[in-house]
Amino acid sequence: MRLGIFGGTFDPPHVGHLLAASDAIEHLGLDRLIFVPAATQPLKAGRPAVAGSDRLAMVRLTAGDDRRLDVDSVELDREGLSYTVDTLTEFGRRFPSDERFFLVGTDVLSSFAKWREPHTVLELATLAVVTRRPESGCGEERSMARELDDVRGVPAALREALVRRALPVPTRRIDVSSTEIRDRVQQGRSIHGFVTDGVAEYIRARGLYR
Repeated sequence: MRLGIFGGTFDPPHVGHLLAASDAIEHLGLDRLIFVPAATQPLKAGRPAVAGSDRLAMVRLTAGDDRRLDVDSVELDREGLSYTVDTLTEFGRRFPSDERFFLVGTDVLSSFAKWREPHTVLELATLAVVTRRPESGCGEERSMARELDDVRGVPAALREALVRRALPVPTRRIDVSSTEIRDRVQQGRSIHGFVTDGVAEYIRARGLYR
């Protein structure tokens, strides 16, 4: 089975996350994709976030009844800093025969060398790097080597490993972010269309981001 793993803070999860997941499923031929909300991302430690239980509930509402999608609380259950290498080790133990893909954004490439055991991460899963789909008539999709040409500070050995063990996943451009959604809620503005209706109602009912 081909298994996708999509980690993140998801504070809150929005339609961009959902569309990236759907595009990854189609592009990589995934049988299933699992959202994994982080307890605390190491490179974002100290930044406030709503309770893990609220983020988990919102991710479940975002996944809805789509049978291709699942949600796992492994990082929230573990608490502390959420290291990808630990999460992928756990999924490797649970699903040893599955081909695993870990979804990340292109912004991760510049900080990947700072992750705990980045080479082990690449042994445990193929890094699926979500990139903007080229506009019609603008040429072919970029290779991983071309994506890395725009990134500075990646050691040569890690760059070579990324070329071997990372794949670009083209997706549509969605100009929406969790930061913008939090700001809109705080300002009393509508978030209709930014998140699913279930998530919007959950945020309202719980008084989040006020």
